[in-house]
Amino acid sequence: MKALSLRVALAALILAPVTGVTAKPLVVCTEASPEGFDIVQYTTAVTADAAAETLFNRLVDFKPGTTEIRPALAERWEISPDGLTYTFHLRQGVKFHHTDYFSPTREMNADDVLWSFQRQLDRNHPWHDKTSVGFPYFESMNFSALLRSVEKQDNHTVVFTLNHREAPFLRDLAMGFTSIYSAEYGDQLLKSGKTHDLNSKPIGTGPFIFQRYNKDAQVRFKPNPDYFRGKPPADALIFAIATDSNVRLQKLRANECQVALYPKPDDVPAIKADPTLKVAEIEGLFTGYIAMNTQRPYMSDVRVRRAINMAFDRQSHVDQLFGKGNAMVGINPYPPSMMGFNTDNRNPPRDLDKARALLKEAGVPQGTVLTLFTRNGGGGSNPNPRLSAEMFQADLRQVGITLQVRVMEWAEMLRRAKNGEADMVATGWVSDNGDPDNFLSPLLSCDAVKSGENYARWCNPKFQALITEARQVVDDDQRARLYAEALAVYDDERPWISMAHPKTFTALRANVEGYHINPLLNNNFATTQVK
Repeated sequence: MKALSLRVALAALILAPVTGVTAKPLVVCTEASPEGFDIVQYTTAVTADAAAETLFNRLVDFKPGTTEIRPALAERWEISPDGLTYTFHLRQGVKFHHTDYFSPTREMNADDVLWSFQRQLDRNHPWHDKTSVGFPYFESMNFSALLRSVEKQDNHTVVFTLNHREAPFLRDLAMGFTSIYSAEYGDQLLKSGKTHDLNSKPIGTGPFIFQRYNKDAQVRFKPNPDYFRGKPPADALIFAIATDSNVRLQKLRANECQVALYPKPDDVPAIKADPTLKVAEIEGLFTGYIAMNTQRPYMSDVRVRRAINMAFDRQSHVDQLFGKGNAMVGINPYPPSMMGFNTDNRNPPRDLDKARALLKEAGVPQGTVLTLFTRNGGGGSNPNPRLSAEMFQADLRQVGITLQVRVMEWAEMLRRAKNGEADMVATGWVSDNGDPDNFLSPLLSCDAVKSGENYARWCNPKFQALITEARQVVDDDQRARLYAEALAVYDDERPWISMAHPKTFTALRANVEGYHINPLLNNNFATTQVK
């Protein structure tokens, strides 16, 4: 009955224009449930789409469809000659959302910026301990060591002082974890003892206002009439959650949704041939990978990790999952279009005999059982996780390893992966800001082991020193050299199987306009409408 009710409700929304309503709702079939709406706690793309891109803004953001920085809540800024001081001049007249649970008494100002950063930076801040998972981006990118101070100069001016130069700092400020919250709303929740509402009843300045969330079913938003860039053209925004890409496509064909994220590459030719549909595609800054937990028995031995890499049939895997020409076999942690890609790195040739010899040398008995966590629904980094796991299982069986595959819901998988419960985790990462540091610091640094985002739990001092130095260098040639050196260390140690850099597709009804597919793969529907 619940599924039927949802279908009827969506159909009613879609048919509403027939009765004379001019603005139309936009229904997006998305691949998973958001983990929550307090975006600083989370790193997944689906949560970013439902929170950072929909409900919140940051001081700066990216021009749609690009990695070009543009003003957002800050209308301009200055950087000191030594690169240590950033002065942001805030846009005036920006309003926070009005809802049935919060009515702001003032516009956004410097106090909100301070609250949003001090909450993560200051251990004595009353909100610092109000999350169960900490602040994974802030911690893995070591912002506590980077930021010397965040100070209010006046109501519309905020000054960030750094302890050292940080080349990607402006790009970092466009990421979801730097979203600006209402300090007034935070104070209200703290006084009433309802701090958990920050994650379930969000307030921001973004293009849409939260209405309700039914987990595994839908998230509903209404357009923000006071949005500083103009009210979005859609009458409503609904995320309809469907983990199966086939179901998403069926709903798109039936006009039960007008946008379907992450269709299977095999379905793209048929979608393009349908006159009622269209496809947006892009070479995303994206990597699908398998992290090998270096703190688990056997996996701590680099010989075992190399053997597993040798057993993995990369090309067959990529061709089967993505179709020929739709993905590049992975070598490094990030794609070749990005700075510092090490062109000398090579994947080992598939060699089952050598893999068996390495496993024997490392003392791994025949029939050893290893666990792989994977998700229950397809997405951009892996359109068919179950098939992918079965293929990997067959590869390892040939070298005497029994792979126990555990398929689970996305958020649950990530929670358990952060706890280090698996030998291997199949997942993916898309760049948040177009900078190599955004792959290496959140996913492979020593700080990311502490925060749990480094599922390989790999901490290499030489690698860490190189990426730390690269963050503090402003010369691009020098940064590229340092990243290439770091990737040589990665290549020697093999903490991952870097599987693929896939193209990304979004399927849409032909009458959808104003959608910008993005190399960072965030989905912002502030300008999207059904004509």
